[in-house]
Formats: sequence, C-alpha cells, structure tokens
Amino acid sequence: MKHGFKVALIYIVIIGILVIAAAYLYNMTPQKELRYSDVVELFRNEKVSEFRVDEDNTLEMTVRDTLQDGTETAVRYSYKLRSLELFIRDLGDLIVEQSEAGIITAYDYPAPVAFPWWASLIPYLIVIILLIVMWVFVMNQATGGKGSKINSVGRARAKLVTADKAKVYFRDVAGADEEKAELEEIVEFLRNPSYFTKLGAKIPHGVLLVGPPGTGKTLIAKAVAGEAGVPFYSISGSDFVEMYVGVGASRVRDLFDTAKKNPAAIIFIDEIDAVGRHRGAGLGGGHDEREQTLNQILVEMDGFGSSDGVIVMAATNRPDILDPALLRPGRFDRQITMNPPDVKGREEILRVHSRNKPFEEDVDLSVIAKTTVGFTGAELANLLNEAALLAVRKGKNLIGMTDLEEAMIKVIVGPAKRSRVITEAERKLTAYHEAGHAITTWVRQPESPVHQISIIPSGRAGGYTLSFPKEDQSYMSRGMMENEILTLLGGRVAEAIILGDISTGASNDIQRASQLARSMVTKYGMSDKLGPILYGSETSSDEVFLGRDFNQTKNYSEETASLIDTEVKEIVMKAYRDCEQVLRDNIDRLHFIASYLMKNEIMEEEQFVRAMTEPDVTIEQLEEMVAEKRRKSKEENEAFARHLEELEKQREEERAREEARHHRGGSANASPFAAPLQQEDSDEDDKE
Repeated sequence: MKHGFKVALIYIVIIGILVIAAAYLYNMTPQKELRYSDVVELFRNEKVSEFRVDEDNTLEMTVRDTLQDGTETAVRYSYKLRSLELFIRDLGDLIVEQSEAGIITAYDYPAPVAFPWWASLIPYLIVIILLIVMWVFVMNQATGGKGSKINSVGRARAKLVTADKAKVYFRDVAGADEEKAELEEIVEFLRNPSYFTKLGAKIPHGVLLVGPPGTGKTLIAKAVAGEAGVPFYSISGSDFVEMYVGVGASRVRDLFDTAKKNPAAIIFIDEIDAVGRHRGAGLGGGHDEREQTLNQILVEMDGFGSSDGVIVMAATNRPDILDPALLRPGRFDRQITMNPPDVKGREEILRVHSRNKPFEEDVDLSVIAKTTVGFTGAELANLLNEAALLAVRKGKNLIGMTDLEEAMIKVIVGPAKRSRVITEAERKLTAYHEAGHAITTWVRQPESPVHQISIIPSGRAGGYTLSFPKEDQSYMSRGMMENEILTLLGGRVAEAIILGDISTGASNDIQRASQLARSMVTKYGMSDKLGPILYGSETSSDEVFLGRDFNQTKNYSEETASLIDTEVKEIVMKAYRDCEQVLRDNIDRLHFIASYLMKNEIMEEEQFVRAMTEPDVTIEQLEEMVAEKRRKSKEENEAFARHLEELEKQREEERAREEARHHRGGSANASPFAAPLQQEDSDEDDKE
C-alpha cells in the first residue's frame, strides 16, 4: 500500500513539473496579440508625454487627453509590465524617435539584464530531460524493475504462511479424526520422506478438500500450515482471474516457480472452482482466459515441468463442476470429504471453541451436541459466540444453559421479534398452525421429539416448531419421507379444520413437501408406477451449473412427465388425508396446545410431553412447571455464584497470607534486630 502511494506521488510530481514548465514556456513565447495593447496604442498615437519604469516593472505614464470642451489635460496611468525586455523590444525605437521629436519629454527605465544566448534554451532542456526521465521510469515499470506494477500483474499473489503465522494446529481441529489422519500422513512424508520411499511409496501430488460450507476445509489447511514445517503458500482461486489476457497462466507459473525453489513446499488454493470448472462450459468471452489458467495448473501439477517436492492442496464445495482432468490420480490423488460432524464430533468442536468461555455449573455441552444435528463447525462456533453475546446482554458473568438454548434457536430460526404487533386473529391462526405441526410430529415422527413450540415471530416466520432427531441419520426410508411430508402439511390441515379457511403461512411447508415428493418419484425411485428409474439430471448434484446444464433437455417424454406429476400429487394428497385423520383423532389436544400457546407464546418439551400424555392436565399446572423450573435454575445459579465468590475470597486470603510470609521473610533477612518486632506482628496476625 505504501509502495503504491509512493509511485502515485512520483507520477503527480512529474505531471506537475511538466504543467509548470509548459506554462513558463507559454509566457516566454512572444505573442502576436499583446495584453497591453492599449499601452502600445497610446505610445503609437503620441499620447504619452513622460513615463518611468520602476524596479518592479511598474510603468507610470503621463498621458495627454482632450476633454469634451476641447481643453487638454494630463492623466496619469499605472500598468504592471510582465516583461521589461518585451516592452523595450516592442517600443524601444519608437520611444527614442518620440523623445528626439519632443513628444516624450522625459522617460526612465532600468537597463535590461543581459542574458547569455544559451539561457533561452534552458526551459526547453528541462522539458526534454523530464520527458526522458518519465520514459525511463515507465520502461522500468514495464520491464519489471524495482517497484514495477505493470509486470507485477503477472506475479502470483500467494501468501507465505509460516507456523507462527498460522497459529492453528491439528489439536485445534475437532470432529475430523479421519481427515486429520490423511493429512498428518502427508505432513509426516514431508518431514521424513525416507520412511516412505524405502517402501517405494510416492508422495501424493495433490489433496482436494471437499465438503459443504463451514465444515472446516480452510481450517484444516491452516493446521497443515502450522504442522508441516515447510513453506506453505496460500492463494484463492479468484486471485488468478484478472482482466488482462494471460495473467492467470502467468501467476500460476510464478507461483509454482517460487514453490519449486524449496526442497519441499505446499500450495493451498482455496475455492479452486473459480478457475477449475469444466473446460468448454463458458457462456461468455472470459472463459477462454480461465481455461488457459486451468491448463497451466494441469501442466504444473502433472506435466513435463512438474516437481515431486510440491504438494497442491485445494478446497471446494462444488466438486461436481470441476474439470475431470483436475480430479484424476497424478494431480489430486486424494479427495478428502469434510462432512458435517456427528454427535461426538459436535461435542468435541464445542469444547474446542469453549476454551476461553466461562460457563455456569449446569452447562452440558453433550446436550447441545445432541440437539444440533446437521450443524457444521462454523455454525457451532457461531452458536457459542451468540450465547456469549446473550449473556453479556443480560449482564451475566457466566454463560448458562438457557443462553446456549436461546442462541441455538436464534441461529436456526432467527432472532425473536417480541415487539412486533400481532392481531388476535393472527395469534390464533399461528397457534393452531404450530400445534398442528407439533401433534403430527408426536404421532408420526417419534424419532424426532418436539423441542420447543413458539408463536413469537422469528426471522421471516410467524412461529416455529423445533424438533430434533434423537440420533444422527444417514438414510431416510420411504415411510420416514412420507411422515415428513405429513408433518409439513400439519399446519395447513389444522388451519382448514379449525378455522375453516387457509392462509399463506404454509407456503414454505407446501414447497418443501412438494420438493420431497418429487424427489421420491424422480430421484429415489420410490414410485411403484414409475419404478426405480432416475428422471431428470444424471449428475449427482442438486445444484445447477449453467455451463453444464444450459443445453440439457429432459431425458423423459411428455407422457412420463404427466405421470410424474400425477404420482407427486398422489403422494402429497395421501399425506394430506392421513394428516386430517391424525389431527381429528387428537382434536382436544390440538385445542389445548393452541390455547396454551395463545396465553404463554412458548411451550417447552416438558410441557408438550405432559400435554400429550396426560389428558387431564391443565394450563395452570404447565405454567407451574415453568415457574418451578425458573426458580430452581435461579437458586442453582445463585448458589453457584456464591460458591465462586467463596473460592475467590479464599484465593485472595491465600495471596494475602503468601504476601505476608514473603514480607516477614524479607524483613528477617534484612536485619536481625527486626526479629522481635516481626514476631509481635505475627502474634497480632494470629490473634486476628
């Protein structure tokens, strides 16, 4: 940044000097039209009777003038000459002639300074020298000299990351034991290659980290930088892309040339899909430049100019759009998939990110890990940070379990909007809508118990029903998917049964139910009429890549498309009818839960379970449960706070006794005569 400012300042100074020199030359050049034309005209019309020029080139003239009545008078004028030499050159002979003829009676001006003949060439020489200096400076920039900017466009912008700069190690990466083992092997290969080469093993040329956003791909790459002990060059895929032709390939060459200067080095390319997409898939003119960059990467990784000492690591969350030549063995030999962590991994991640956070005694991170199914490492770190912010907002010194639960809900559904004004009709509609979701979840999805129900607006939703699976699930059966569709329709069906009308509040539920039903038919082969056949894109990714999918057409006929629509409708409508039956069978519980929500706005898991299992329970009894829980939590927190105060008090007393012993020991060593006094102080301390 400082270097760029210096270069810009040099350009500004050069341009300023050129402007000043041009102005100076302009003023020195004789002009056909003089600005003092009136002065010249007075001299030529023989109106000037006398004049003098001061040292500062001020012309004082006495001019003859005729009034309207014919009387002649003398008028004095003053004029600032810009150049005495120009004045003498133009009027010198005329002044001599008029003086000899008696027209000018007196005049005086200083003798002009005589300059050597070459003095007039100095301004021209200055301009020529400045042009030469400027030309040399620009050529120096263009040829890559010191401070070059033009040629530096083709240089790689990679950052050299050392262990002290990385500040992240494998011990800081949790929930990815197998992934760390794969990378630890590569780090060990770089440190002790002889252990591997004696068995004929070759170091992998490339490692591709694949996974959804937030799963720790960049974090584990930073850990490799901290552990490797070899130069680690980090660069983003977008850093290769530039508006100039050939810059991307030039930066690739420069990056690998820099890395090859070391016996061993690691190059990490983050978001490699920016330059590694399918060749020939571009829709604009810029894709040719990107393909040149990709071709150069392919050559450097496994071509005639490749080096065995350079390992390339890359990260992407779109492996489906990468060029096949980039993924073959010899380039990216290993593909490490970073998936969202399981319950054990989530607990480990929570413990890593809670190292510098003080918690209350009742905090159990294993409970949070069980209720955050599907959370990535980044989302878990954000959850703990939100919990800390909530605790600070409440004026607390410790983070409690309630703070963590509130933060989890905030991360999932957004912040609660308690100040939003809601009509009684909207509250009733939302209460029955969410009660419908909760009851269908209880009946048809017992593996995912309801955690909380709320009719407080949060994010873009008017309310929510949170349910978390008891265990991590890798697969979903057809029955589970049908129950999921039924649960999604629970809110709409409750509105229709109780209110006799439907609203737009179920739009997202209907969208998700329709997508799930269509996937059952076209992707998962769960339709008896259509069979286990894939209909639609043959790629494994659900995300669209325009360059690949732009010209693709449906791989099934219009008749099949009509049958698909029929099957999707049948699945959804069957779930709708089953949902109606479930809610009518539990109509009293539907009214009870909706009434509780309209009065208290939030129903926790304990209250919901009791409401579904005890038909005779009352709203007041459930409210007493909440009050008792709050009282107990408050008492536990107060007791824990008192315990912390006692511990702090004990530490203070211990430090005071330690300081007193140190003071007495120092006084005894300083003077033997201080011993009796010291003993008296000690006795007084004991009495106290």
